[in-house]
Amino acid sequence: MKRICTLIVAAALVFGAATGASAIDFKAKGQWLVGFSAGDNSLVSKTRDGGNSKQKADKDDAFAAQQRVRLQMDAVASEALSGTVYFEIGDQTWGKAKDGGALGADGNAVEVKNAYIDWAIPQTDAKVRMGIQALALPNTVAGGSAVMDTDVAAVVGSYKFNDNVALTAFWARPFNDNFDGVDTRYNTSTNDKYYLDNMDLFGLMAPLTFDGVNLTPWVMYGVQGKNTLTGYTRDGWRVTDGNPPFTLRPYPLAAMNNNDTVSGGTSKAYGSMFWAGLPLAVTMFDPFNIELDINYGYVEGMGRYDVQKGRDGNIVRGNTERQGWLAKALVEYKMDWATPGLFGWYATGDDDSVKNGSERMPSLVPTGNMTSYMGDGNLGWLRQDYGVDYSGTWGIGLQLKDMSFVQDLKHTFRLAYWGGTNSTSMVKYMPNAYSWTSGMGVTPYLTTNDGLVEFNLVNTYKIYDNLEMNVELDYLANCMDNSTWKKSQTASSFEKQDMYQAKVVFAYSF
Repeated sequence: MKRICTLIVAAALVFGAATGASAIDFKAKGQWLVGFSAGDNSLVSKTRDGGNSKQKADKDDAFAAQQRVRLQMDAVASEALSGTVYFEIGDQTWGKAKDGGALGADGNAVEVKNAYIDWAIPQTDAKVRMGIQALALPNTVAGGSAVMDTDVAAVVGSYKFNDNVALTAFWARPFNDNFDGVDTRYNTSTNDKYYLDNMDLFGLMAPLTFDGVNLTPWVMYGVQGKNTLTGYTRDGWRVTDGNPPFTLRPYPLAAMNNNDTVSGGTSKAYGSMFWAGLPLAVTMFDPFNIELDINYGYVEGMGRYDVQKGRDGNIVRGNTERQGWLAKALVEYKMDWATPGLFGWYATGDDDSVKNGSERMPSLVPTGNMTSYMGDGNLGWLRQDYGVDYSGTWGIGLQLKDMSFVQDLKHTFRLAYWGGTNSTSMVKYMPNAYSWTSGMGVTPYLTTNDGLVEFNLVNTYKIYDNLEMNVELDYLANCMDNSTWKKSQTASSFEKQDMYQAKVVFAYSF
């Protein structure tokens, strides 16, 4: 009986595939990554609080082996209609049971990265994409998007008026129905579960393409409920991309434990958010390439928070508002053997007071890629994304991109300096002397006395048309100022160290 049932199921699958093939065209593409990395990815080796003994802060393995598979399936009915599902298997750390990389394998590592439908409005050139999809604010100019480049549930509509002018509009919902209803500022029951915890974003982008000049002015307005991030991490939920408490809120508040309940209550149901940008690329002076990107962001304050100033115990009321701007630029000159370039950026930083909020530009999921160790450059995988935002920093760097002396082998070298634009007085509001490393996945909090020097050497070799070997060597020199950070709320200290890594990644794409 079991054998008969198996034959029936197999026949049904074959028949379904045969009948469906005439109407639907299935297309597949994907990528396999297998990588090996060795190094030390911590800027702090040891910490000390008060009179306690030193504690080891650098606890990660010196060597790691990982793999990741991404598979995309498109079901195309016509030029006007298709559906896409995009699976990701991993990241799987070799030997880690939770990832399915331990003895016996068979872990639960399959995730749905994207799932959406594309369709064209009948009798028009307008196109609509609906579902969980990759959504980025203009990210191809001067070091990637500084505000948002991620996967999110959204509806996106686009229309091309002519060869020069197009328009894209979207509505996205990054957060909803995550609040468990318990908030000690208002109540201790679960009566308000899922209440006022949504975040919605509305955006417009206008790609303008002319001979030798491309620009995409854009704006994005958003609203967040007062409970949008309540319980984040504390109640066991968090996003898989970005670190919203650190990129949307003032840093001293985000650095506190259970920071969502430290801030006082608010009578506001929702708070406004706003971003605008103007990326510009000029190629009319070929072989010169000039890129400029200017961004502004604002997040309305939702209540205030109490924070201790220094070690005398004085309590100050901080404002949860955050706003600031960022400008970044790149100038390149293309040559036969390489493309030398100069890049830099400047972002506003916090002043010496928490009473007027934060002057650092807010963001959702920034993916700065001026560099590839602190940034999201190169493959953006395997011990990557240490810091991908530019808020509160300035920097300047030079690069030699795509150097090639042997067929199918290319090299890119970068040297960059990271400086801080945050006031040194802000250290008095930080919990301890090593709070500058509190934000996972975000750039360290750099004051005007701090700095970092980054080196990247990326080598790519095309083994076959679809198989590439990527070898990257990185070094990050630590120039944090210990004496500045000793002025934090508590008697504490840290021992700094440099970061470095060497990694080899094999990438099979089809």
